[in-house]
Amino acid sequence: MIKLKTPDDIQVMRAGAQILGKAHAEVAKRVAPGVKTKELNRVADEFIRDHKGVPSFIGFGGFPFALCISVNDQVVHGFPGEYVLKEGDIVSVDCGVQYEGLHTDSAYTYPLPGARPEVLQLLERTMDSLYLGIDQAKAGNRTGDIGFAVQSYVEKFGYGVVRELVGHGLGKSLHEDPEVPNYGKRGKGVKLVPGMVIAIEPMINMGTRRVVAERDGWTIRTADNKPSAHFEHTVAIFADSTEILTTHEYIESSYTYKWRNKSR
Repeated sequence: MIKLKTPDDIQVMRAGAQILGKAHAEVAKRVAPGVKTKELNRVADEFIRDHKGVPSFIGFGGFPFALCISVNDQVVHGFPGEYVLKEGDIVSVDCGVQYEGLHTDSAYTYPLPGARPEVLQLLERTMDSLYLGIDQAKAGNRTGDIGFAVQSYVEKFGYGVVRELVGHGLGKSLHEDPEVPNYGKRGKGVKLVPGMVIAIEPMINMGTRRVVAERDGWTIRTADNKPSAHFEHTVAIFADSTEILTTHEYIESSYTYKWRNKSR
């Protein structure tokens, strides 16, 4: 069942999204060769709690960390730990914040210095697909319009669109209806109406769309071990507009490696 949000709910989610964006920025300041991924998790966890939020992911389905950190061929749900970031890596950082009982969720994939040009292109195009999907997230459209926008764009480059993992509604629960796939057909799927809040999150692989689970039961990686990129925003649907509640602005002003050809 889809749970529509009131204007007051969305205002709370705006505030939570600011905490989330700034938590991402604290992580961004520390993404660098030589840093262990568990250090990034510690920084985010402390920042969120210090600002009267709760890390959404801890305990969700038994997940034990504040961040999902997925490196290189890992798609999503990677565990922070002893892995030391190195030049040429890409690292997806996914984070959620519960603030005053409501959740927001966003993700960003960082390339470290030395990442190959074709990998940087994957990241650029995955981010572009996120905004193409958001462009279709408006009242009267359907979830298939979002998925079609993402899929039709990235498949032109020979990339694989992950099917097993999708975007989602969110509010009092981190994952609510509707599901928001990154593939689909125009005019199909759940109709978008004012009051919906959804997370749109393309997960795009350089090679095959197929994925496999690692032994920890959480981490998902590409079946062919090629890199994967992941970007995510939480958006609110209004009668005549769509608002991106989360932000990457703080990340892009904090991350020292200026990798992008353009900024949003």
